[in-house]
Amino acid sequence: MVSKKKNRNSQQFESKPVSNTGGPPWILIGGVLAVIGVTSFVMLSRSPSGNSSENTDSTLAANQGSSAEEPEVPERPAPPPTPVDRTPVPSADAQMPPLPPVSNMVPRAPEVVRDAYIFAAQRPDILEYVPCFCGCETAGHTRNADCFVASRNEDGAVREWDTHGMACTICVDVARDAMQLSASGASTVDIRAAVESKYAAYPRQTPTPSPPAN
Repeated sequence: MVSKKKNRNSQQFESKPVSNTGGPPWILIGGVLAVIGVTSFVMLSRSPSGNSSENTDSTLAANQGSSAEEPEVPERPAPPPTPVDRTPVPSADAQMPPLPPVSNMVPRAPEVVRDAYIFAAQRPDILEYVPCFCGCETAGHTRNADCFVASRNEDGAVREWDTHGMACTICVDVARDAMQLSASGASTVDIRAAVESKYAAYPRQTPTPSPPAN
């Protein structure tokens, strides 16, 4: 009798194996969540780069459009007529006063500035018909030659220099352009046209008389 009771009690306290089929599939759920998280991260990381690419393309297109636009050219009044009395061209050996030293010289080589002054002194038949574009008409200048020569003798030789050209880059550059064009054989009319074309976008221009036809 005792043995039968023990057997019954042992049967009551024997552990039964837990079935794995009844609980939720945690491994499968975790895998799905991981896939969703990775997919979301990839999509978010790709979207800014796409926007930046579009922004870059639009910026490049805008820059190309703006660079294609031509600069606005100011309207110029008609030049004064050719003067009847022309400044005589001085002889090649005409004496010239020494160039005065100026503290605030333009950022050009000294020989470039010197050559511009000498060209203005020797070729009034060119620079007196070439405009300047630095705004010096407010100082009474009517041509590029006025930026270098203040007064002349009756024979055309320089009596006094104007120091304005030593402190103005535009004045020197215009004179140098005219000098180079003259050396290439261009006429005064062609030099005038070439200089006006090059500096067409500048807002100021002296009221320079038209060059003579011959």
